[in-house]
Amino acid sequence: MTGGMLGMLDELTRLRDEAVARIEAASTLDDVEAARVAYLGRKGALKEATARLAELPADQRPGAGKAANEVKTAIHNALAARLQIIERVRAQTARPAYDITLPGTRRPMGREHPLRRAAAELIEVFARLGFEVAEGPEVELEYYNFEALNIPAEHASRDSFDTFYLEGDVVLRSHTSPVQIRVMEQRQPPIRIVAPGRVYRPDTPDATHSPVFHQIEGLAVGEDVTFADLKACLTLAMRELFGPQTEIRFRPSFFPFTEPSAEVDVYAEIGGQRRWLELLGAGMVHPKVFEAVGYDPERYTGFAFGMGIDRIALLKYGIPDIRLLLDNDVRFLEQL
Repeated sequence: MTGGMLGMLDELTRLRDEAVARIEAASTLDDVEAARVAYLGRKGALKEATARLAELPADQRPGAGKAANEVKTAIHNALAARLQIIERVRAQTARPAYDITLPGTRRPMGREHPLRRAAAELIEVFARLGFEVAEGPEVELEYYNFEALNIPAEHASRDSFDTFYLEGDVVLRSHTSPVQIRVMEQRQPPIRIVAPGRVYRPDTPDATHSPVFHQIEGLAVGEDVTFADLKACLTLAMRELFGPQTEIRFRPSFFPFTEPSAEVDVYAEIGGQRRWLELLGAGMVHPKVFEAVGYDPERYTGFAFGMGIDRIALLKYGIPDIRLLLDNDVRFLEQL
């Protein structure tokens, strides 16, 4: 190796050590940039050194070029490392954009709506009894809202389940029982479901009535399901809801989709007083309902029940007027 090659290598080594030392001593971004320009710029020291590679013999140029690239890489690495250190120091010493000594701004807490709270509690109670949640459309066909539930057009009981008609045989559902029909059409027993949701009836609004309200209905179907199972289920559910001392009683009634049918009263402590309250409708599923969904009524039996979620909310939280639940008055909701 000639003196020219050795001299070039010595110059490149010196340039590398000088550049790295200057970069490591830089304390600002401007200092780092100045070092980069001085050594890697178009008129920098490394550019001048590599320009003299052409003066070397042809067989020495590859080795010298490789050494020059290694020096360039070393300077680049030193620059990147120093920039990272400076940025980290700046982040640690920079003043926060806010004064951490000031008291925080307390934002108002949201409240769960009493209807949602009552529905969630009912769903949880029946979930512990083995019921799953099923949902269906609020805009229904007349068939699912009436005919499949043994409520033909000419039957007098249809008046009590009257609803809003949209177009032709399309209605707003007047109960969540259509969900039971849809589930039975798609699945075979055993079935245990509850169907919570919004329903509609042309009622004049007052303290206890609303054209829009909420129901939860239950259905259990299988082999050898009896009225005793219905009584046990509702007794356990009402005691979970209102306390272990709650009593229930069944009074004969009529619903077109159950036979026998019953009104269910609950004797519980409400608002500091123990009293009887009519709370549910229930009964054994009518054979004609099973026939409508293709079940064999000689093989399967089942029970169904339903109650108003709004009424449960009124009783549990001492709300005197059902209209308060839908007025969207934040002052009312903040009380709960």
